[in-house]
Amino acid sequence: MSSEVQEQSANYTLADLKPVLEKASGNNTLLDSLPIWLSAQTAKSAGRGRSAENTLQYGVQKLRELILELAVRGKLVPQDLNDEPASVLLEKIAEEKARLIKEGKIKKQKKLPAIHKNEEPYTLPSAWSWAYLGHVTNYGITDKAEPNSTDEDCWVLELEDIEKGSSKLLQKVLKSDRQFKSSKNKFSAGDVLYGKLRPYLDKVLVANDDGVCTTEIIPFKGYAKINSAYIRLVMKSPRFMAYANDSTHGMNLPRLGTDNARLALIPLPPIAEQHRIVKKVDQLMALCDKLEQQQADAVQAHDSLVRVLLDTLTQSDNADDFQQNWRRIAEHFDTLFTTESSIDQLKQTLLQLAVMGKLVPQNPNDEPARVLLEKVTEEKARLIKEGKIKKQKSQAEITEEETPFELPNSWKWVRFAQIAYKITDGAHHTPTYVDAGVPFLSVKDMSSGKLIFDDTRFISHSEHEELFKRCDPEKGDLLLTKVGTTGIPVLIRTDKVFSIFVSVALVKFNQTYISGDYLEWLISSPLIKEQSDAGTEGVGNKNLVLRKIANFVLPIPPLAEQHRIVKKVDELMALCDQLKNRLNKTQILQQQLADAVVEQTISL
Repeated sequence: MSSEVQEQSANYTLADLKPVLEKASGNNTLLDSLPIWLSAQTAKSAGRGRSAENTLQYGVQKLRELILELAVRGKLVPQDLNDEPASVLLEKIAEEKARLIKEGKIKKQKKLPAIHKNEEPYTLPSAWSWAYLGHVTNYGITDKAEPNSTDEDCWVLELEDIEKGSSKLLQKVLKSDRQFKSSKNKFSAGDVLYGKLRPYLDKVLVANDDGVCTTEIIPFKGYAKINSAYIRLVMKSPRFMAYANDSTHGMNLPRLGTDNARLALIPLPPIAEQHRIVKKVDQLMALCDKLEQQQADAVQAHDSLVRVLLDTLTQSDNADDFQQNWRRIAEHFDTLFTTESSIDQLKQTLLQLAVMGKLVPQNPNDEPARVLLEKVTEEKARLIKEGKIKKQKSQAEITEEETPFELPNSWKWVRFAQIAYKITDGAHHTPTYVDAGVPFLSVKDMSSGKLIFDDTRFISHSEHEELFKRCDPEKGDLLLTKVGTTGIPVLIRTDKVFSIFVSVALVKFNQTYISGDYLEWLISSPLIKEQSDAGTEGVGNKNLVLRKIANFVLPIPPLAEQHRIVKKVDELMALCDQLKNRLNKTQILQQQLADAVVEQTISL
């Protein structure tokens, strides 16, 4: 983008954009909803938490598509009757190619078929013409560069250097820093560089210097001074990308073949109009960049505000302080919790409040946790004496540094091992799988927070019986993912018989005095998530080791309060899920509106 275009684009605003699009598309009604559908977002990926960096600006992306479609349909800039028509340009291209073939500078390529009227995707302005990419460019004619024929300061381009979606050049690497041993494609400044490999079919840029590139990038140039930047935006347009994706071949690494690429129909305007189109698209794409940044900044600021306000709840000094902070948030509930990230933050704060004893009131008539834990200890001693469970290693005393906040008087800090009868994990070997038998679960079958039996593998009943002697998951026990996706608790709520892999931990505990539902919410809270993250070992596929799980420091309330906490958390989480469902429906409607705007506008 030239400095002149950048300077003009800097002052371009959304208010300037609407009349441009209305004039270009002739569609005033749909564009009246521009601010609504431009705000449409979609999540990049699911996760336990979500932030501003984890969203895609769906509306702005649809705006980019609309701009490109209007551009290549001749609707973005006005036509000039004084421009030399594209039909004359095609004649000049034919003459230039004939001359270059005669001079031996290019080889005669396979003749392309005539374009019939019924093959034209839409009607073009009168000065435009339809042409094949292979007719107006030298696509498929490449010069090779060998390692020993290039200098150390030669630019060596790989697909990873080009940003997917935007096609921006992320880095420029020289041969001195990127040695290569096989042939590369040679390119010159001004060439169009097209990544033919899926899923990179939207990686297209114009070279600003000479260099060499991977053979998965095709360098080519237009004849008769065709504007390379115009060809680039044609190849970024939705119609061309759809054609490219539909025309790929190959199973492992599908790619757009040369013959199919040469047969791609492209709309060809006069040369002068090509330059005007490129200039206008550059201006509008710069505006899209600005809109994206503004939206990202707004989401980030919103998330930060929510985080600060929610932090005031967990930092409340007393019940009165808490109620005051909560009222401040409640007054602005509808404006605060309007993103998935903010709702996820709310969920985590509610869990933190629950395990701090601030979510429900204490009842002085409740039997204190101290007495409850004494009963658990007595029960464990009896079971050890009867040989029903093994004696555990003694645990270190809980230090003051390990207790991040003060608990209510009736609560007690304990290590996980103190309330657990057994902490173990599943099979340490890969069993022999069978077509039908006992389900064999791993992290993937519970990473959602629930046991999912839809896609499990099976082991024989005899192998399950051997595994069950050491690791015996039963209804009421707690499972905890410990390899890869770590720290996700799942309370077993089924009588279904199954075995587990080593990637999953099993915790058996006294279900008479400890609520499994409370324990599941507790392990899901930020307090234990922090300990879980600190307890992982390894670099790649991290492992939450059993001794670290046994050492978790847990806040235990009286049993009656455990039940009150579970009831309140269940209610509040259901409300959060309702908020998220409403939000998802709104986002879907915004996305559908954005799709409709683009589809209906370009169809006019």
